[in-house]
Formats: sequence, C-alpha cells, structure tokens
Amino acid sequence: MEPFYPMVVSAIAVVVTLIYASYLDIKDRRVPFIHWLPMLAVGICCTGIMLWQTSGNAGLIVGYISLVASFLYADYLDNRGRTDSLYLTRYYRKGSVFYYFALVLALPAISWFLLAPSVNMQLVAWYVMFAGILAYVTWMEYTGKFDEPVTTKRKPGEVNLADAIGRWYFIPVILIYAISSVYLISGGAWTLNEGLFILLPAVFCGVFYIFGRMHLFGGADAWALIFISLCVPTFPFTPLLGIPPLGFLAFSALINALLLNLVAPLGIFIVNLARGNRAPLMYMFFGFPVRGDAIQKEWGFVMEDFEEKNGTVNRKFIGFWDAIRRMYAGEGRVYTKDLRERPKEFTRELTIYRKAGTVWISYAVPFIIPILAGFVSAILFGDFLLSLMTMVVGR
Repeated sequence: MEPFYPMVVSAIAVVVTLIYASYLDIKDRRVPFIHWLPMLAVGICCTGIMLWQTSGNAGLIVGYISLVASFLYADYLDNRGRTDSLYLTRYYRKGSVFYYFALVLALPAISWFLLAPSVNMQLVAWYVMFAGILAYVTWMEYTGKFDEPVTTKRKPGEVNLADAIGRWYFIPVILIYAISSVYLISGGAWTLNEGLFILLPAVFCGVFYIFGRMHLFGGADAWALIFISLCVPTFPFTPLLGIPPLGFLAFSALINALLLNLVAPLGIFIVNLARGNRAPLMYMFFGFPVRGDAIQKEWGFVMEDFEEKNGTVNRKFIGFWDAIRRMYAGEGRVYTKDLRERPKEFTRELTIYRKAGTVWISYAVPFIIPILAGFVSAILFGDFLLSLMTMVVGR
C-alpha cells in the first residue's frame, strides 16, 4: 500500500499531542480539552484531503466533518461551566449555543440529502429524530435544566431526569450516524469502503464517549481514543505485520494498548509478593498499600472502606461491582488528589487513614501512556492480537 501522506502528517500530530498529554496527565492527572484542538484541526484537514484523494466524494467529506462536529457539540453541552477551554463564561455559552446547534444540524443534512444522488425517505425520518434529540437537549441547556447542583439530595431510587438525559442522549445520536451510513452505502451514495470511514469511527467513538460519561474511562483517555479514530481513521502505510481486515487504526491501537497495559498489573503483583503485602488476589494485581499518614503524597483511588467504632478501625476492601457502581455514580470514591487539594473536606478520612497505619490504593499509571504506546506500535507493527491469533491458527 502506497503511503497516505496526509495520514502520515496527521499521525505525527497525534503522536506529538499524546506525548504532551501524557506529560500533563502524569504531572496533574488532567489534560485540559483545549490541548486536543490543534491536533484535531490538523487531523480534520488531513483526513479531508485523504478522503478526497481516495473517493472524490464531497458528501462523504461533509459527513465526516458532521460526525466530528457532533462530538464537539456534545462536549460543549456536557461540560457546563467549564473554564479550561474556549467556553469561558456562562453568558458566552448561553448566547452561542444555537449557532453551534444550527451548524450541527446543517452538516448532516447537506451530506445525507443535498450531496446524495437521491433522497431516502427513511433517512429523512432518522434525520428528524436526530434533530429532535439535539433540539431538546439544546433547549434544556439553554433554559438551565442541567444546572441542578450535584449536592441536591434525592430520595432513594429517585431518578434525576435531566442527569439521565444528559448522560444518555448521545447514544441514539451515534446510532443514527451508524444507521445513516448503512442507508447511504446501500443506496449507492457511498461505496462500502467509503462508508466505513463514517460507520467505524461513529461506533468506536460513541462507545468510548459513553464510557467516559459513565466514568469507566478517564476523560483524557476517552478523548484520546476518540480523536485518534477521527484524525487517523486508516493506516498511513502498511505496518510490518500487515494491515488488519477492517484497516481501522484506532481499534488496533486500543488492542495494543490493552495488551501492553497488562504488564503493569503483573509487575504490581510481583512487587506485592516480594514485599509481603497481603490482600485478596484481585487487589494484589491492581493496588498496593501506602502509609496512612503519607497518602496525600500518592496517586490513586482508595480501595478500602474504613469505619471507626470505640477507638477501633475496621476495614474492608471495596467489592468489584460496588467499585463499578461508584465509578458510574461519580461519588463514593476517595481520590488521593482530592485529599491533597481539599484536605478540609476529608478531615474524617485522613484521621482514620492515619490511625489505620496503611491504606490500599489502586495504581495510577495514566492509561493515556499505553494508548500512546499502542498507537505507535500499531502504526509500525500492526495489530498484536490479530498477529498472535494468526500465528496460533497457522494462517
């Protein structure tokens, strides 16, 4: 395969950005969203050029830009009151939300209907649903329906409708993008290879966007994977182990990252054994004990619950499903960064940790580092898992 030089440029921009983002994540455990924007600007331009070189299909290019715009608009809506990006004040966001909304509605209409050879009436119905969902969420944002303080107490089992809508509305939006791609492929507007440039990133990015909203992935990790798939949707050149059947670089980068990340738990388990640390087997792979009076100097989430009765400190490890529930809820987890930055809010916890002597915390190597390694290794070598399976099967 001849090199896609626009993809080479975009891949370089991604690598440089991931290196800097890894530095920020190690230093502060936070990557401000604005640092992704230069890479995204380069990636959009390069991918647009690549799509024009390979297909010459203007509708496909507008469809790709539409997908990117929808993710940026979702981030715009979902991060209300943020001050680390271009959206600096509530007033500015209030006054500009409808301009963004109009653009997000116009782009898919141009791609799906104006630049398509014929209009599919079923696709019109899906577009109306797409517009209706975003219109409703935009109205909720403009009228302040999402502004309920997180400290508001609710009865057990009571559902916050605004929170539920704000967390889940993007799932049907992504499904509509996937469905529209299938319609446009089947209708002949796009070839199968062309349509996959929209279908695969839509599904992949949608999954990790939702993972980020559910707190199952760090925000920086989720955006790194999303922007990799949008900026470099295909391999810039043939890697040493060959191109996987789908040719979707972001998926291979994720698989490689997960495989490379397995080294960390194994190393933690060995260190725990060597130091004589004892805990249930699962926790031996994902955490280690630290001094309770020095926990504020560490990085990680506390893996134990503590209770003091009659001067005695009782402790138990947090169960797997309980940990997942707390991650999803975004509460009930103690982060050492919070202990360090807001100690007055955790006076009780800090006192108990000192009395306990040691506290087990999860290891805190930012996943964005394996993502960087997975991305580079996927470009140079290919998909590790697929190659391993091919070797085992013997084909």
